[in-house]
Amino acid sequence: MNIWEMLAVFVAGISAGTINTIVGSGTLITFPVLLATGLPPVTATVSNALGLIPGSVSGAIGYREELKGQGRRVLKLAVGALIGGLTGATLLLALPSTAFETIVPILVALALVLVILQPHISKAVQRRREHSGNPARPDGGPLLFVGLMLASVYGGYFTAAQGIIYLSLMGMLLDDTMQRLNAVKNVLAAVVNSIAALFFLFVADFDWTAVVLIAVGSALGGQIGAKIGRRLSPTVLRVLIVAVGTVAIVQLLLR
Repeated sequence: MNIWEMLAVFVAGISAGTINTIVGSGTLITFPVLLATGLPPVTATVSNALGLIPGSVSGAIGYREELKGQGRRVLKLAVGALIGGLTGATLLLALPSTAFETIVPILVALALVLVILQPHISKAVQRRREHSGNPARPDGGPLLFVGLMLASVYGGYFTAAQGIIYLSLMGMLLDDTMQRLNAVKNVLAAVVNSIAALFFLFVADFDWTAVVLIAVGSALGGQIGAKIGRRLSPTVLRVLIVAVGTVAIVQLLLR
């Protein structure tokens, strides 16, 4: 890379770390920049996954206040994220690079619909629980565990808009605030990125220059994103998720 390409990757890392912490989909910023520097798609994906780990951890630390009291929930869901992330990383090396291109925009679009309808869905679910006398499960039950595990398979494979899918599932199945769910999302993303990256270290090619630039940039971005995201109201956060997700769908369809 020349100096201008290195600067572009670094700035992309900051942007990705910021947007990943608030919403998700930061890969849609870093991945095209890495491809523009001449890296092959799989090498770019692997380098991106490695580089985004510090950003995910940084974002999770920035949301530590919202994580209080969620230890058991996070631990259980993180197990599913770990299994899914490792599976997705394996599929990245086993399947052709176009394997997920058709289904990903559909998954993101469905997730956006769920995010938009989440307040109405949550109220309907709550009313049904009140009538049936069954209290809400703090961990979301088997449905959420399996759903997040499958979303993590996709996350280990590519990661773009992974956070949006997490938020839509948790918003539908957990009775909690958007900010607290966003905190859980950041931890799960860190788990998926870390397990996928650990796997890639031993079996895949990556570019150390790109990894270091994105790592430093995303760590800075994670702190920026936490400061911004924690101040947003649930409505503004939901609107931002939909806006970013729409851009993600357009970009994925145009690739």
